[in-house]
Amino acid sequence: MTLFARGSVNDSIATADKRAALQVLDRKARKVLILPPDHTRLNSDAGELTRLLYDMLAPKAQVDIMPTIGTHSPMTPAQLHMMFGDTIPLDRFVVHDWRGNIRHAGTVPGKLIEEWSEGRVDYDVRVEVSNRLFAGYDLILSVGQLVPHEVVGIANYTKNIMTGAGGPDSINKSHFLGAAYGMERMMGRIDTPVRKLFNYGIQTFLRDLPILYVLTVMQKTEAGMVMRGLYIGDDDATFTTGAKLSQKVNLDLLDAPLKKVIVYLDPHEFKSTWLGNKAIYRTRMAMADGGELIVLAPGLKEFGEDPEIDRLIRKYGYRGTPATLAVVKANEELRDNLGAAAHLIHGSSEGRFRITYCPGPQMSADAIQSVGFEAGNLADYPVKKRKDGFNDGGVFYISNPALGLWALKGQFQ
Repeated sequence: MTLFARGSVNDSIATADKRAALQVLDRKARKVLILPPDHTRLNSDAGELTRLLYDMLAPKAQVDIMPTIGTHSPMTPAQLHMMFGDTIPLDRFVVHDWRGNIRHAGTVPGKLIEEWSEGRVDYDVRVEVSNRLFAGYDLILSVGQLVPHEVVGIANYTKNIMTGAGGPDSINKSHFLGAAYGMERMMGRIDTPVRKLFNYGIQTFLRDLPILYVLTVMQKTEAGMVMRGLYIGDDDATFTTGAKLSQKVNLDLLDAPLKKVIVYLDPHEFKSTWLGNKAIYRTRMAMADGGELIVLAPGLKEFGEDPEIDRLIRKYGYRGTPATLAVVKANEELRDNLGAAAHLIHGSSEGRFRITYCPGPQMSADAIQSVGFEAGNLADYPVKKRKDGFNDGGVFYISNPALGLWALKGQFQ
């Protein structure tokens, strides 16, 4: 059921509007869990929404907050303050342990995965989520942004539970399902095999949990980030309504392929290629064969957010689909970490265009080259005078790849 829905391509939802919208929530709840994203989704507005929710509910309820970090590194106190402000006590935040503190709630049968993937994979998927969800909460609020995504099509909704608060099997196999089905067939689309998996897992095995979704649609404008839509509810219709708006404001559909693209990765948001490769995921559909993608990554210090995944990326590198599938077949350690294998596929140009990473002082050029990228110099690409979109010389500039998807018009007809 949808409790609140507001949004359009021209809407601008201010703080007072958000506060008023949240009044639809059950004020009788005495134990509440909020599941916002971490600082890597800084532009989702989940930080302010979480503050508003805490201020509204905490006077009469115990309110816990568990950032849905998935495989990401736990948030530091500085990152928590940056994302959520200074008014929420730090002891209200708990850390999701995706490898340890999880519960197996049920299993999605392989025959369904085979059907949804058109025969590409046929494994069972264990629905594994944080034990925290079963700690007797009256209300669980999943907060996040609807935006094109490389694994599921449109981020958030049931994804925030199944991967953000999920365990190894849910995360690994959902990511590999998307990679096997084909990233270009998924990104920016509402109905995908991975979305079917997430919805089935939640609606079949977690239907008794009091989960309510608070979903935003954000757009970057010259004046900054603007909330175009806010949707609150617990069903597919709530998600679909918001996702359709995201398709209107977060897809940058171009007339012709891009020959040279420069993408900037904000050092507060992107410290790993696990996250920074959104520069590749979100532009790959628009890149011209033989083109050049230059990724400016001043904050880059690692490849994976998780130590084991970081090791696997360093060992196997971004070599394209055929090479990755071959090493998955030959190496048990990758078969046990299919999410990492999927990421290696997503982070390759498949030989179609050059990828040059320009790291800051915490990552060497040799390390960049060892995983299959070319290495460049940050100083060669000043960004202060660049604007989003086409610049002098036909260079296409993107100041934050997490905010949209760049593709060709013919790919979405």
